[in-house]
Amino acid sequence: MTETGCIYIIKSRYQTLSEKERIIADYILANPSGAVHPSIEELADHIGISESTLVRFVRKLGFPGYQRFRIALATEAIGSTSRLFETPIDDQDDEVEVVFNSAIATLELSKRVLDRSAISKAAEMIASSKRLLIFGLGGSNIVAHDAYHKFIRTGLDCSMADDFHIQLMLASQACLNCTALVISHTGANMDTLAIVEELRSQQCPIIVLTSNPRSALARAGKTVLSVGVASTSFVSEAFSARIAHLVVVDALYVELMKIFGTKGVENLEAMRRIIAKRRT
Repeated sequence: MTETGCIYIIKSRYQTLSEKERIIADYILANPSGAVHPSIEELADHIGISESTLVRFVRKLGFPGYQRFRIALATEAIGSTSRLFETPIDDQDDEVEVVFNSAIATLELSKRVLDRSAISKAAEMIASSKRLLIFGLGGSNIVAHDAYHKFIRTGLDCSMADDFHIQLMLASQACLNCTALVISHTGANMDTLAIVEELRSQQCPIIVLTSNPRSALARAGKTVLSVGVASTSFVSEAFSARIAHLVVVDALYVELMKIFGTKGVENLEAMRRIIAKRRT
C-alpha cells in the first residue's frame, strides 16, 4: 500500500467501483470522521450493505483489511490529539480528566450491558473443567496475565503463555474437558482466531471476553462476556476497554470463589501463607 491519502484513493478509483461500492464511497467522502468510529459490522449496517461488500471495497482500494483502512482514514480525518486519547478533545480539555471520564463511562456502560447469566455460566464452565487455558495477544495479553494471576488462587489448574506460537501449542493440547478463556478487544485478530480454530478442532469449550459481541471470535464462543466501550475510538487497543475487561475478570473470579466455597477459601489462604513468607 502506498502512502497516498485514503480519501484521494477513493476519489481516484471512484469510476472503477461497483454500484454498491459507490454507496460506501459516497458515505465515507461525505462524512470521513464519522466513518472512522464504527466497527465493520456497525458501518455496514448503517450504510445498508453487507460486511463482505465492505471488505471487497477496502481491498479494491489496496488495503489488506478493514482495520488497516480504518486506521489510514483516521490518520486523515481525525486530529492527532484525538487519536491519542481515543475520544474527540480540544486544546482546552484536561487530558487526565478525559482519560478518567472515558474509563468511568466505559465501566458504567459495561455494568449495564454485561449479561449476568453469562458470568454465572462461564464460572460454572471453568469450575467443572479439569484445566483452564487462558489466551490473549497484544494488549489482551495483559488481561490474560491478570486472569491467570486471579484464577490460580482458586486452586484451578491454569495455563497461559505470552508467545503466539506457544499459545497455538497450548491450544493443540486442549480437550473436551478443558475450558478456554479467549480475550480480545476487537474479536478480529487473525492470530487469535487461529488459536480459536485450533481449540475448536480439539472440541474445547470456549469463553470469549470481548468488546465486540458481533465479531467472528464471539460467534465461536460457547459463552460470551461482552463489555461496552464508551469511547469512539478507531484505535483497536482501547485504554478503557482494557480496564473493563480487567473488571469482568474480577467479577468472574468472585463468581468462581462462590462456587468453590470453603475449598476456594482454603486454596486462597494457602497462597497467602506462602507469599507472606517472602515479606520482611
